[in-house]
Amino acid sequence: MTRMRVFAVLSALSFATALTATPAQAAERPACPVPTKAEAKRSSDAKTDKPPRGAAAIKGVRVNHIPKGFAYGGVSVNKHDGITEYGYQWRDARSEESRKHRSLWVRVVCWPKASKLTQLKNAPFGMGTFSGSTKIMKIGGRQVLTQVGDGALGHGRYVGWVERKGLVVTVMGSRPLVPELAKIIKGIEL
Repeated sequence: MTRMRVFAVLSALSFATALTATPAQAAERPACPVPTKAEAKRSSDAKTDKPPRGAAAIKGVRVNHIPKGFAYGGVSVNKHDGITEYGYQWRDARSEESRKHRSLWVRVVCWPKASKLTQLKNAPFGMGTFSGSTKIMKIGGRQVLTQVGDGALGHGRYVGWVERKGLVVTVMGSRPLVPELAKIIKGIEL
């Protein structure tokens, strides 16, 4: 019986420690993933990763569900108007005009003014704006703004959400990946 009490006390202490550590850990977490100078240079030099990077392709972001079949990838960094856009795009070897072309683009945007989902319609993104007919939906457990991919982004579905104040996440999945979009979105961790 004594062992059971010790175990119960230790379990309660571990639980209490976890509860008190969570706010401290959140305070230590950076407000927004920021690309390194090396990543910015890779982006400006249009360096290609063959094979593409995996789940940790974007520093500070984990993409836990990446569909198979990508041949290459590349980082993208864009800084303008007080915001930083930082992402990674996975692609297969098919022509972009092919309806079977597979591509996935995940991006984080450090935009200090971002706090509500509806703001994404007027976001000052350099590329991938929500300029078409948008809808608010729940996908992958997140409330997102979504639209059908337009010509600039390719075919498929484009979604975005405000993860927390000042941090926006966008995902563009080509048409063959749309059925997996919920898994992709649900698997993104910051």
